[in-house]
Amino acid sequence: MGDPADAGVVEAIALLVRREVSSRELVEACLARIRERDGAHSHEGDPSSINAWVRVYEDDALAAADRADAQRAAGDAPVLCGVPIGLKDLYAVTGKPLTASSSLLSDVPARSCDAWARLEAAGMVLLGHLHTHEFAAGGTTDQVGNPWALDRSAGGSSGGSAAALAARMTPAATGTDTAGSLRIPSALCGTSTIKPTRGSVPLRGIVPLGPTFDHAGPMARSLADCEPLLAALAGVSPPLQRAPLRRIAVSPRLGLVDLDADVADGFDAALADCRSLGIELVDAPAPDVELELGLTFLDLVCAEMLVYHRRFDDRRELYRPSIRGFVEYAEHGALSAEDYIAAQVRRTEATSRWLDWFAEHRIDALLEPTVPIVARQRGHGYDEPFTDVAEISLTHYWNWTGFPVAAFPSGVGSRSGLPVGVSLIGPAGSDWDLLAGGVALQARLPLAQPSQLD
Repeated sequence: MGDPADAGVVEAIALLVRREVSSRELVEACLARIRERDGAHSHEGDPSSINAWVRVYEDDALAAADRADAQRAAGDAPVLCGVPIGLKDLYAVTGKPLTASSSLLSDVPARSCDAWARLEAAGMVLLGHLHTHEFAAGGTTDQVGNPWALDRSAGGSSGGSAAALAARMTPAATGTDTAGSLRIPSALCGTSTIKPTRGSVPLRGIVPLGPTFDHAGPMARSLADCEPLLAALAGVSPPLQRAPLRRIAVSPRLGLVDLDADVADGFDAALADCRSLGIELVDAPAPDVELELGLTFLDLVCAEMLVYHRRFDDRRELYRPSIRGFVEYAEHGALSAEDYIAAQVRRTEATSRWLDWFAEHRIDALLEPTVPIVARQRGHGYDEPFTDVAEISLTHYWNWTGFPVAAFPSGVGSRSGLPVGVSLIGPAGSDWDLLAGGVALQARLPLAQPSQLD
């Protein structure tokens, strides 16, 4: 066996079950890898560090690993017992600092968020909290370096989670997603995730951004590794039977964006893999809905964001400029209650029409690139708001509908040397079918690792 820190979730479970490694050994390996690769843990970050971790809880992690080993020895261990994980710095943990990667927030919650409570009950071992774009309000997380190239953005807002996974500092992580924040960093760092159907994973105790758009979910190196994590987060047993993806449509929204050549190549590779698996690629006319949301999405999210951020009105100088800009935009826009409800009604109607469209054309999933660009140069994502339009241009739409999305790498660009990714989108409740289909596709695409970490 090589370094245990290189094991993914499924492999780690197998090693623990076969007693080839203990949880303590696994956790020690991850902690050593963090010390070796992460660099300085800081609020601002530095050009020479990945800086994925806000805080690492070494002593607590080792104690939890010992408890997990004792539970396994007693013969009553859950599947994930003893597997290490990092939490995005929005997930409340009893007695641990919660800062949302911001100078403004310094809470020490008395109660863990429901999502972590479920993972903890499953026996997972908390390594620490991972950086987010401040308050999850952006797509870059510029205090974090992308392990593929430290001068590139790791994506956001769950950038620390994706970077830690890509650098093999942890086999598992969590994130949140309001406009793409699980999927964007996964695409830019070459890792995998699923944005679950809206409401599948509880949000209580997680710092909100836009409460009716927020999703919480798992992140890992592969979709297969996401499956046991999603089951624990959602409090369900994975179904034994999955409906195969027989008919996949190319997203009708692709004409709205310009694809980087490397991204287009990765998308073409995914289409070829679909054909090789015998999947029928369907060209169906778009449903009669808005395919471009314009400012409507932004206005709703900012209005919801303002509700939480009112508590910081007397300390706004502590925000990074972009986050302050979001809050001020929401104040000046000041949607009326009537306008807000009208937009939510349009949103509900559009979601229903999409559901009808899937059923009418017998489409199991849509396929589209996750992000139309490769990772941009790191360093300017906090200067002003609304600079991440390219990153969220495809992802945000599926927070509007609340549909599940499985996102995974589709290759490494021949021009940029950076990872690219694709997404499978399905109707509400199709999470497990998307995962199964994505796992089958991902099996044809080698899991890439940054060469400088070999």
